[in-house]
Amino acid sequence: MSFWETRAAEKRASVLGNIPPAWRLTAEDLQKARTERDLTGQFIRQFLTDRDNIITAKTSVELTESLRRGNFTAVEVATAFCKRAAAAHQIGNCLHEIFFDKALERANYLDAYFAEHQTVVGPLHGLPISLKDQLHVKGVDTTMGYVGWIGSNLGVTHPSQVHKLESQIVTELLSLGAVLYCKTSLPQTLLFGETKNNIIGQTLNPHNQNLSCGGSSGGEGALQALGGSTLGVGSDIGGSVRIPAAFNGIFSLKPTPERVSYRDVANTNPGQNTYRSTVGFLSTSLDGLDLIFRGILSTEPWLRDPAVVPMPFRQSVVEEYMSRVDQTVALKESKRPLKLGIFWTDGVVQPHPPITRGLKKVVTAVKQAGHSVVEWKPPLQKTAKRVHVSFLKADGAHDIHSHLNLSGEPLIPDLRETFKLKQPMGLLEYQENTLEGLSYEAAYSDYWNQSANDDGQIVDAVVMPVAPHAAVIPGKFYHTAYTEAINLMNYSAVVIPVTKANKDIDVIDRSYCPKNETDRLNWEAYNPDIYDGAPVGVQLVARKFEEEKILGIAKIVVAAVEEAKASKEQ
Repeated sequence: MSFWETRAAEKRASVLGNIPPAWRLTAEDLQKARTERDLTGQFIRQFLTDRDNIITAKTSVELTESLRRGNFTAVEVATAFCKRAAAAHQIGNCLHEIFFDKALERANYLDAYFAEHQTVVGPLHGLPISLKDQLHVKGVDTTMGYVGWIGSNLGVTHPSQVHKLESQIVTELLSLGAVLYCKTSLPQTLLFGETKNNIIGQTLNPHNQNLSCGGSSGGEGALQALGGSTLGVGSDIGGSVRIPAAFNGIFSLKPTPERVSYRDVANTNPGQNTYRSTVGFLSTSLDGLDLIFRGILSTEPWLRDPAVVPMPFRQSVVEEYMSRVDQTVALKESKRPLKLGIFWTDGVVQPHPPITRGLKKVVTAVKQAGHSVVEWKPPLQKTAKRVHVSFLKADGAHDIHSHLNLSGEPLIPDLRETFKLKQPMGLLEYQENTLEGLSYEAAYSDYWNQSANDDGQIVDAVVMPVAPHAAVIPGKFYHTAYTEAINLMNYSAVVIPVTKANKDIDVIDRSYCPKNETDRLNWEAYNPDIYDGAPVGVQLVARKFEEEKILGIAKIVVAAVEEAKASKEQ
């Protein structure tokens, strides 16, 4: 066994070793998990007590309300989620770091504070929050999936700083009363739509183990699908909070990069900031996204991170949209309806039948609620994808290889060709690509503005696929333009779950003729039996710095979809 393989094996063992013996599953349980298609729901609940299951079934807002009223203690909530996360990792391989001892110490402190002051520390008091393994927590590794950074913090080179760095957003979460307890798996390099690395191997989709959990915040998606977290922090530079949310049947918010702090967060090729990665959030509920976004902005992150735009949460924007609808989200008389664009396909790779059905469900529901939907045919996304990818690879993968060289580990097979070491892009080409990206952004903005030409009302948001498939078969994620185009423009986006793939409904369209080789590969990869049960999510997209707007619109759309489903079942 090579040096890096030994280090990786030791790390895997140490992570499992941080699970208390009483919470470890039997060999029989683990073997059964390997043969199950769906690990969610009753399968994972069997490893917990009834009380644990009651607590972990609640949403983020329900938990914070219960903690504020004193119905739950922080210790019992933290214990329940630590136990469930422990089970999730053992059957789902979704964690990089486990620090339950720190979480319970923190929870004890919060309970003592509550007992003394009869109030909470902040809006996240006692709420367990999971973190993608890019965020620095004092005393805990940040490997970001690289063997060479085991025992340290990625990006920290001076020994005196090892394990002492704390990401700004981690400090903010703690100031709001959060309990931090684990860090979740991600792919080597971050720049991959699945979750694989040389330390823990692969994280699959808990809803359907034939499929991927997505990436790069894939461990977050998998953990939440298994009920081991209600709210987590990830990042997104090409779809990395949106893809795992859609693939795992949960919600996510991708803000504009300068809205929340990225200070002291580990990253791939951090000097590339033409198209920045953004910290984003994943949650089992839409209200969870609202809760954490409001909380983070209430700390005024721009005072500590000059890259953050000084823009507090704008409640008036949410209220303006919510004022248009009644309690059933039907349009009120004399109020202006939502006007949504529907983007069926980018014309390069056709979405699989479950995705198209999910889009149709949304369109039908919002129309039934009295809102309008128009066709959306913006400038070609393939231009945006080409420009965006050129910046992700601009350094010729030198940053990636500098981390690989620390241990001698190789690139995982999926990435060996993509991130082969090359000469960095020249400055003149870099500048030319920058201008092309700005030109595309301007053209897209012009297209958006002309949507008011027919009726005087501009499109509020766009409904579109996250990927051309539901949770993908590993190795068959061929086309990422649906998310990358949105990163090129730094738009705000929320992902919502809509339905699940159904082999009896989502049959193969034998008449479809693929437009190109990538389209053919994607279309031929669709197998109704394999995809059966895979979550289907869509993204709702607004423009830059319109996070409050897209959260408000998402509330209306989600309620409309739920109302349409309830009406159909009656």
